[in-house]
Amino acid sequence: MSTSPLRSAMVPVSRQMRAYFAPVLRTTETPTIFDPGLGGVFPLNSPPAPWLDLGWIDNFARSYDTPTDVVRSGAKALPAAQFRGPLEARVEFDFRQWGKLQMALAGGSEHMNVLAPAGTTPAPSGGPPVPAVAVLPGSTASVLVLGSGIANLFPAGTLVAVDLDYQQQIGFVGSGIAAAYVSSAAAVNQDANYVRRVTFNVGRVAEVTSTSVVLTQPLLGGVPASGASTQAVVAFVDREGGSFFQEWSALFVAEQESGGRVCFYYPRLSPNPGVAAKGLGVTGAGKFSREEAAVLDKASGIASMALRASFLALPDVDPNDGQSVLCYRSYFPAVQAAVY
Repeated sequence: MSTSPLRSAMVPVSRQMRAYFAPVLRTTETPTIFDPGLGGVFPLNSPPAPWLDLGWIDNFARSYDTPTDVVRSGAKALPAAQFRGPLEARVEFDFRQWGKLQMALAGGSEHMNVLAPAGTTPAPSGGPPVPAVAVLPGSTASVLVLGSGIANLFPAGTLVAVDLDYQQQIGFVGSGIAAAYVSSAAAVNQDANYVRRVTFNVGRVAEVTSTSVVLTQPLLGGVPASGASTQAVVAFVDREGGSFFQEWSALFVAEQESGGRVCFYYPRLSPNPGVAAKGLGVTGAGKFSREEAAVLDKASGIASMALRASFLALPDVDPNDGQSVLCYRSYFPAVQAAVY
């Protein structure tokens, strides 16, 4: 009588899923690569640039709606071969933390910075702002040199947007990360502040010196471009509507508590909250949940507001064999785990 070998540590066990996003270079549709050869040691608390840690997520769900059909032949129309129909896959989950990137990804189109107002004509996404201040040479991604006395305009705690003036160019705008697509200068009212209204190059002031402000985190776009300026930001706003479609590379990691690590890598994800996948995120016919309240204390009624995010996966070509791929699923077995 034979005895089966010990099948140890073959069940991935995780508390929650963690989300990481990185920009896609829109001019060439080049994604940020996640190499599974390094995935087992991917540092979750300090991901390598340009990956951005967007925190733990809940209600993570994936769908794959690519149909598979068969070619039939013979008198009895027996199946002779299979083929795949149009590729389609989606991802949906809840962000438990609110921030500029989380809001932008849950919203789906242009995400805007509300620039500090000058007290004139109001507008739903922010009216005419206080004039921008030039960022001087010698600035870095973490320190903005503004000149003597000017730094006092941005006290500690202030949010700032740093980017170039809009100079009537057509196409993608935003340093480091494409934040919007401008079809014509007239569409944005030739607003010199427009790029700073939409840029992802936003930071919070931690310290003020005699000539500079020091940021709590480096700007996502890196060292400010020559000629960049900065303006104070009082809030973030997104809109239901808009013609711009974002694209991001995404990595979702189920960190092991005991057992192996599982990673889901999407080379190109586009926020697409208008259509819920079958069985995912549906609250009624044609309805999609945008925010949900998670009750923290029933007695007091205190609840946290979660951002529901939904994405459509776009294809990328695997350089190893030229296949069009929507998602890569990687499993990193625990030490001494059985192979099968």
